[in-house]
Amino acid sequence: MNMEIQTNENLIKKMEQAVTVEICEGSAKIISENRVFYNPVQQFNRDLSLSVLSTFWKICQNESEQRKSGKKVAGNDFSDGLRVLEALSATGLRSIRYAKEVPGIKEIIANDLSSAAVKSIKENIKLNNVEHLVTASEANATTLMYNSVDAKSRFDAIDLDPYGNPTMFLDGAVQSISEGGILLITATDMAILAGNNAESCYAKYGSVPLKTKACHEQALRILLRCIESHATRYGRYIKPLLSISADFYIRVFVRVFTSPLECKKSSSKQSMFYECTGCSTHTFQPLGILKPNGTEKNPNQFKYALPVVPSVKENCEQCKSRYHMGGPIWTAPIHDQAFVDMLYNLIQTEPYKNLETNQRIYGMLSVIREELLDVPLYYTLEHVCCVLKLQCIPIVKLRSALLHAGYKVSFSHANKTSIKTNAPSNVLWDILRNWAKLNPVNAKHLEKNPIVKAMFSKEPENTYNLNDIHPEANPSSRAKALSRFPANPMPNWGPGTRSTLMIGDEKLPKKIQNQNKNKQKRQNAETTGESQSKQAKTI
Repeated sequence: MNMEIQTNENLIKKMEQAVTVEICEGSAKIISENRVFYNPVQQFNRDLSLSVLSTFWKICQNESEQRKSGKKVAGNDFSDGLRVLEALSATGLRSIRYAKEVPGIKEIIANDLSSAAVKSIKENIKLNNVEHLVTASEANATTLMYNSVDAKSRFDAIDLDPYGNPTMFLDGAVQSISEGGILLITATDMAILAGNNAESCYAKYGSVPLKTKACHEQALRILLRCIESHATRYGRYIKPLLSISADFYIRVFVRVFTSPLECKKSSSKQSMFYECTGCSTHTFQPLGILKPNGTEKNPNQFKYALPVVPSVKENCEQCKSRYHMGGPIWTAPIHDQAFVDMLYNLIQTEPYKNLETNQRIYGMLSVIREELLDVPLYYTLEHVCCVLKLQCIPIVKLRSALLHAGYKVSFSHANKTSIKTNAPSNVLWDILRNWAKLNPVNAKHLEKNPIVKAMFSKEPENTYNLNDIHPEANPSSRAKALSRFPANPMPNWGPGTRSTLMIGDEKLPKKIQNQNKNKQKRQNAETTGESQSKQAKTI
């Protein structure tokens, strides 16, 4: 027992020893102590975020010009500059980079709950000579946002990059963001969002995730639906500009507007979804439907309707298996094409093309520009071939067959072998059945595997062109071998260790709190048992 106490004391002493490190990133230089959280892995996140903010500022300028010409444009006029809140700042690096690298900044509040972190932020602000733009704040992030809900004190951009899930901050964020302002939100609890703990995901995000191969896009759609659900409570709605899955986290960039009418459309942007437990075919069940109800004078009118359920039969039509049901998830587009195009053009100009992660941003945006916006989720090549126990079909051949058949197909930025298509699932399976005629399945799989047997009990309804390569089958991003899905550059690539300052200056991290906890419980139980035994003997 004494050894355990001594070990804990040694760990605490090591943590209390402040090791000062000088960090240079972009145009910023900061002094960081080991107790203040800094993660070099997130440089891509920071580079992309400042590029997004710069693009947003260009949009604000364009909207200001349109207002001057007499056009009605939604949102506030940000022509006098952007007021930014970094709610969880740690070292202040992100805020300093925004101040030095993003045009149009009027004021940045770099906030943190920890007094030691705020001290570090103040030192770094002074070191980088940005005192005129960046102000350090020591406050609870939610309290700070709730105190800024009136129109005069709202923020034009709010950056939320927590360690874990951001849901506790969303209610304050959607209220304290200005009309037409932008939210930049990260979630790193990917295990929960990807379906490992469905009950935890429902408790935090209000959605049930499935263990689908499209888990990374599913995570984005769960987060977007969660933000929208917070916004609509206050008559506000979101417009996703860019949603990315990268490394160990997801990051979304959304604008927030106020319109009770648009809020009514929210149910039509969300769906429950079914996934077959055998072949993974997925089907969507919208929560609401918008039906055209226009006239000659008002052609854009519509009416709200309830969907007819269920959208699937009890058993899958392809393999006769049952379904799992998940959701609700966001099924409207997760990117805005015009915004992505503007951002794509921006990063090819000075000074953004000199960003250290520029090539990765360029590659990812290239894939996103090719991505189908109106198709939720995707299949993966290796999984659909594994379901049928087939020799893997070349991705270009499969894409060609879909294109020759008159359907659209794209990759998803979230998966290297993704198949995102507007073709019905039976078309995809029919193409693979045609491929199986050229590359027969092992007979033992047809005999022993009930899924394979059921899938091949149906003959293909049509034949598909598997020989001629369609001109659009190999997209530009793939043909140019861009950095689309880079490998992890070093071992142990991940979110890092939570800083002691992120959980309070006095409190020890869970790693130390929980050390030998099971052993201590057993010892406590034995001690309790001995004392009870002594009491019994005394009696």
